[in-house]
Amino acid sequence: MPDENGHIPGWVPVEKNNKQYCWHSSVVHYEFEIALVLKHHPDDPNLLEISAVPLSDLLEQTLELIGTNINGNPYGLGSKKHPLHLLIPHGAFQIRNLPTLKHSDLLSWFEGCREGKIEGIVWHCSDGCLIKVHRHHLGLCWPIADTYLNSKPVVINMNLNKYSFDTKCLFNHFSKIDHQKFSRLKDITLDV
Repeated sequence: MPDENGHIPGWVPVEKNNKQYCWHSSVVHYEFEIALVLKHHPDDPNLLEISAVPLSDLLEQTLELIGTNINGNPYGLGSKKHPLHLLIPHGAFQIRNLPTLKHSDLLSWFEGCREGKIEGIVWHCSDGCLIKVHRHHLGLCWPIADTYLNSKPVVINMNLNKYSFDTKCLFNHFSKIDHQKFSRLKDITLDV
């Protein structure tokens, strides 16, 4: 059931052929069982990576969809004419300079720390509890103009040569820019 802000706690399964989930489906290739995922590059924590990940590697996880048509597009991805979406596994971005759970410290961290230019934090407690603090819980705006994810360079790492994609498919567009590096997420342009 939605809470008082309309948020549905937990997760919602995505139905493949339901138009309501068309943007989710644009980042999943059901036939080849792969998804477009954004995460840290495995060899460089200061570099982001967009890669095609086997769906089997994403089992038992929840993921966040970001992109052109999601939540006001705070990352500046794509355009209305050429929408671009990606999945981010929850927990993929660990916070290094974690604030304490005091209101003033959280507020200072979200407002003044480069790492705090994010939508929110989820603490994974040792007893299995999750605690989420979103910017709006502290009276702060989201989206913001200069997000943390747009402060890092990003590389495309697809390795999709063994697949044959429809020309309009996002995977096809990403395969054309494989191994290219961009200064930030919003600088990614697809050859469409």
